[in-house]
Amino acid sequence: MTSFDSSSPQINVWRMLLALAVVFVMLATTGWTATRHGRESTALQASLSAWEQGSVGGHRLPDPDAGPARLTRFFASLTVQQRDALARRYPLAVGNMNGAPPDLRYRANRVALAQAVRTERDRMSDARLSRAGQQVAGKRMHRFESMLRNGRQILAFDPDGSGRAAEVFGDLDRAERISVIVPGVDTNLLTFQRTYRGYSAPVGMAGSLYAAERAASPTTRTAVIAWADYTAPAGLGIDSATAMRAEDGAVRLNALLRALPGRAPVSLFCHSYGSVVCGVAAHDLPQRVADIAVAGSPGMRVAKAEHLGTPARVWAMRDATDWIQDVPYLEFGGLGHGADPVSPAFGARVLSARDADGHAGYFAPGTDSLRNFADIGVGAYDAVRCADEDGACRVGLSGASMAGRA
Repeated sequence: MTSFDSSSPQINVWRMLLALAVVFVMLATTGWTATRHGRESTALQASLSAWEQGSVGGHRLPDPDAGPARLTRFFASLTVQQRDALARRYPLAVGNMNGAPPDLRYRANRVALAQAVRTERDRMSDARLSRAGQQVAGKRMHRFESMLRNGRQILAFDPDGSGRAAEVFGDLDRAERISVIVPGVDTNLLTFQRTYRGYSAPVGMAGSLYAAERAASPTTRTAVIAWADYTAPAGLGIDSATAMRAEDGAVRLNALLRALPGRAPVSLFCHSYGSVVCGVAAHDLPQRVADIAVAGSPGMRVAKAEHLGTPARVWAMRDATDWIQDVPYLEFGGLGHGADPVSPAFGARVLSARDADGHAGYFAPGTDSLRNFADIGVGAYDAVRCADEDGACRVGLSGASMAGRA
């Protein structure tokens, strides 16, 4: 929900959807949702299928769906030349393979992006497309060219449909703390980064947080992942009012987390519908996830933080001008996302979001929200700013800091 401003029509959409809960439940049970999950051939699936038929050094390649530990061992057994050959031969498969070394995924995705640029360039002059279709191809081509620029570390890339991607800021292999940003509605390849209001897009969020973490603790090696590697809802409709997209996203998020290199603690920063993803994923998170921080949340699919089923610390914030506060915090017939995470009854540690300026401003420099995210990201829990003056959000955190301000 990163791209919406406060207005009554948006809130009315939510209220209408909730009021029609029974109708949508009936539609779901009579096959409406069956058409939403139809499988179709994609470039990524084609690359994975080719991988399954391939070999290296006279041996069949492992199942691409094998556990990350198995795949990590496989890649470690190869020579540099063999790894590079696999990245060139199966770029989308390797570039999206949890368990492959991050540096190899970056190289594979550069190959895949270059191929995608050529595809979209051809589509720009394809007479079978409408003028609007050719213009979309041009936008996609420019986005892919931007992602190919030197120094960018693309951890995941899928060009099909609205697309998915993930990008790393920092050295993921050597990080002492890892932060993962989970964005919300209307996140796709074309909105993965923005020129205008850049801090409302995943790339801008991650870059801003990475800079803030380095300022908060210059001696702490950090890495930040802009994780848009799930199919987010488009607009305020049935998808954003249910957990359908979040359930798939939660599976993909946990797959990423289990495949991260090293043992560094991980903090999740979940914005808007991204907090629904994090809420659904929470009970299955690996133990290394130390924090779940949500901002501008419509709910986390539970009534209380303790029901998330995770030992991770749960933090919540909401700017006073964020329109999300007017969304009904309830769940009925599968619609709505449950209790308000900043309410006292929910039980999260409520943080200050002063100066965030609405729903899309939580990662903007100079805000309490960004400073709080950075302190959590580097483990400086004693430095966080609470929403109240009595410091309730820091209760029980004495000695918990793993890295303080320099």
